[in-house]
Amino acid sequence: MDATFIVNGIEIKHKQFNENDYICLTDMAKFKPQESFLVISHWMRTRNTIDYLTAWESLYNPDFKPTEIGRFREECSLNSFTMTPQKWVENTNGIGIFSRAGKNGGTYAHKDIAFKFASWLSVEFELYVIKEFQRLKANEQKQIEWSAKRELTKINYHIHTDAIKENLIVPSLTQRQKTCKYANEADLLNVALFGMTASEWRDKNKSKNGNIRDHATINQLIILANMESMNAELIKQKIEMKTRLEILNKMAKEQLAVLVKVENKMYLPKPKR
Repeated sequence: MDATFIVNGIEIKHKQFNENDYICLTDMAKFKPQESFLVISHWMRTRNTIDYLTAWESLYNPDFKPTEIGRFREECSLNSFTMTPQKWVENTNGIGIFSRAGKNGGTYAHKDIAFKFASWLSVEFELYVIKEFQRLKANEQKQIEWSAKRELTKINYHIHTDAIKENLIVPSLTQRQKTCKYANEADLLNVALFGMTASEWRDKNKSKNGNIRDHATINQLIILANMESMNAELIKQKIEMKTRLEILNKMAKEQLAVLVKVENKMYLPKPKR
C-alpha cells in the first residue's frame, strides 16, 4: 500500500515491495541542505553503513553476493571512494536499498535501513520518522480491519435478504413494494444501530460521499453483521417489526458497551509487578 507521512514538514513516501515496507530516502534526505543524492551517497560510503547493509542483506537476502564487501571496506577511508544505491545493487545483488526513476521515483530502502539513515541524519529526526511511520501503519491496519468487517456485513446481508425474500415477500407484491420491503428492513437495522434511517443520514450529511454504513466504525460494523443474522432469525420466527426493532436496539447497545469495554481494556497500561 503506497502512502505518505510528514516529518518536520517533509512529505516522505512509503511503498510496499514484496510485502515489505520501503521508505523513500530521497525524501528523508531533504532534512539536510545538500542535494538528496549527495546526502545518500555520503551516508552509504561510510564503514558503518557498509557493515550494516552487509549484515542486513546477509540476514534477509539469500541471493546476496558479498564478494566485493572486503574491497568496499578497505576503500571507504579513501577520499576517492564513492557508493551509490546502483553500485551497491550491481555489486552485491542487494535488495534492501534501490533507486527508481520516474514521477514517484527516488531511492527507497527497507524500513530497517531507512531508520538507520534517519538516525545518521539526526537522532531527533529518527524518532519522529519512527513515530509517524508507526502512526501510518496503525491507520493502514484500521482501514484493513474496517474493510474486512465491511465485507462481513455484505456476506451477512445475503443471509438477511434471503430471510426477507422467503418470509416477507409474497407473489402478490409489485416490484416497487418488494423493493420497499428490503429497504424497510435495512432501515430497521439502521435505526436500531445508528438511530436514523439511510435517508435521514443523507439529509444530515450532504457533504459526505457514500452511505451511512460506509461511515460506520469497526465496532458498528461488527454489531451490524451480528444484527443482520439476528434479524434474519427473528423474521423466520414471524416476529413483528416493532418488536424486532426493540430487540435489535437492545442488542446493539449491549454489544457496543461490551466492545468499548474490551477496546478500553486493550489500551490500559499493564500493572507493574
